[in-house]
Amino acid sequence: MSSAKKDLRICNKGHKFYKSSNCRTCPTCELENKPDSGFLSLLSAPARRALVHNGVTSLEELSKFSEKEILKFHGIGPASIPTLKSSLERESLSFRN
Repeated sequence: MSSAKKDLRICNKGHKFYKSSNCRTCPTCELENKPDSGFLSLLSAPARRALVHNGVTSLEELSKFSEKEILKFHGIGPASIPTLKSSLERESLSFRN
């Protein structure tokens, strides 16, 4: 268990949560914002936020990027790539070369 001190925070919607990092993301709001379907619903919250922050909200948009470019987004790690690839392949799309 982490020994870092966790501070009580309250988001704009009034949800209370504890964080030890500088991250301001409310876990309750994250769950509320998670899509029920689509490729974004298959990803972790950091990966989902990274794509949305960079304007990638559809597989068509995702296909305009190379894997290398996507991996540069803060919040995307190598574990996200297989999920993204399979989502693209289901729609006969792929990452840009």
